[in-house]
Formats: sequence, structure tokens, C-alpha cells
Amino acid sequence: MKLGIMQPYFFPYIGYWQLIKAVDKYVIFDDVNYINRGWVNRNRLLINGQDRMVSLKLHESSQNKLINETEILEDQDNRSKLIKTVENCYRKAPYYKTACPVIEEIISLKENNLALYLKNSIQQVCSYLSLDAELVDSSSIKKDNSLRGQDKILEICRLLGAYEYINAIGGQSLYSQKAFSTNKIKLKFLKPSVTEYRQFGNKFVPSLSIIDVMMFNSPEEIKKMLSSYELID
Repeated sequence: MKLGIMQPYFFPYIGYWQLIKAVDKYVIFDDVNYINRGWVNRNRLLINGQDRMVSLKLHESSQNKLINETEILEDQDNRSKLIKTVENCYRKAPYYKTACPVIEEIISLKENNLALYLKNSIQQVCSYLSLDAELVDSSSIKKDNSLRGQDKILEICRLLGAYEYINAIGGQSLYSQKAFSTNKIKLKFLKPSVTEYRQFGNKFVPSLSIIDVMMFNSPEEIKKMLSSYELID
């Protein structure tokens, strides 16, 4: 079984979804600490031809809290403004009418627990993109939570019976091939390839939120992009 593990993010870029496509089971790392100014509750959209950050407002967020202990600000106006921002940015995009209802349903979900809210968004986008990896909350796995870093990843791999662990390319410095091979687990890193697409005829801005990809590309075109990556040792 091929396994991937990653924190839940707010409409992450296409590389996140490529990792989900590459594995059989995907662990949503919801019981690790929230990181301020990270990607858990914010991402970039194309606004007037420029990449701009949008964010989901949180209630008393702290790096001392786990993601599944963090609450979204109980303010429906916040979510309504996010939906309006998406509409204003992309109403003239070719797949707006197809993608926007999905995005609106995700953003407007009446759920204030950040981990549950993000899990729903991952499930909905996976459905839209026909990704069928099994999603598992890390908090549901009976593991030794005193473990950190690579040791915790190895334990999750062992508990779930993984023979191959695939990580995003940015984690190369965090993991040891020797440690994984000792545990009879193959370690691979996913390196995304950039697929350019037309964004209102402007200069292409890469690595934006999956929202941008969905607005400018059909589900069939996105499926091809999801296979555009390289697995390296």
C-alpha cells in the first residue's frame, strides 16, 4: 500500500492533489500543531492578473494548538466575503459555472472546527477530480503521540501497513532513506511538473490555489495535470 501524509490545507495547489493521486491511502495530519502564516487557512488566487492571498479567519489560533483543536471564526460574513472574492475574480473564467458551485458549497459549510472543515473540502475536491485514495484522519490512528518527525511518520506507515511512503519534494531533508529501508518501506518524493494554462490571456502565474486550476480547466484536463509529476528517491 502506497501512503501519503500531509496537513490539511485551504484549497492547496495542484501538487497536493498529485500526491493524493499517487497513493492508495492518504492521511490527513490533523493532530499536529497549527502554523501561523502557513497554508492551513490561506492560499493565493488570481486577482486582477496578480497573485493575492486570501484567508479563512480563525478564532484565537495559536501554534500551541493542534489543527483539530483550532476553530474558524464564527462569522458567516467572513465566508460570504470569500465566496464573493472568488466570484469577482473568476466569473469570466471558462469553467466558472462548473467549478463555482462546488467551491461555494465548500466555503459555506457550517462547520467551525478547522480540521473537519478542511477535511470536507478535501473530500469534495477529490470527488470533483475523481480521486479515489482512502482518506484517514491521523487523530483516528492509535499511535504514540510522543513521537516526532520521521519517527511518527514511520509509526503511521507501520500501523497502516504501508510498503511505500511518498512525500512532497520539499521534505527531502527531513527523511532518511536508510531509516525507511530498515523498516522495509520505500521512500519516494513527488516532484510536480508545472503545466501552464491560459489565465485570461495574462502571463501565467504558477502554483495558485486549486480554485484557479478548476476555473480555467475542465475536470478532464485537470486529470491529465494530476499525472504530470516525477517520483524520485
